[in-house]
Parts: sequence; C-alpha cells; structure tokens
Amino acid sequence: MTPPPERKQVLLRLDPVVYEALARWASDELRSANAQIEFLLRRALAETGRLPTGIAPIPKRGRPPQA
Repeated sequence: MTPPPERKQVLLRLDPVVYEALARWASDELRSANAQIEFLLRRALAETGRLPTGIAPIPKRGRPPQA
C-alpha cells in the first residue's frame, strides 16, 4: 500500500468573527474548521467547473474500518 500524498499547508488569515461562525458550522457538521474550509473550497470549485478531474476524495477521519 502506498502512502497518501503529502497535504499542502497554507496560512489563512480570517476575521475572528468569520472564523467563529465557520468553527460553529464545522462543529454542527462534526468537522474540524480545517476540514470545513476544504469541504467548502471543493464545493465551490465543483460548482464553477474548476475542480480538477481525478482529485482524491477528502480523507476520512476517525477509526479505520475493521478488516
């Protein structure tokens, strides 16, 4: 099994009020704020036809399935 590709790290500056709203939304959907940002960016890219083909799905979090 090959290891997953390394994830890109970026610095993001947000208004604190925007971050708090994002964090609440992420919590409501049982995601981290980082995962919520990636989810929203992917959805926006897909809606505008800019999501690259062959992109890997968002990695699943939590306990791995039992074999």
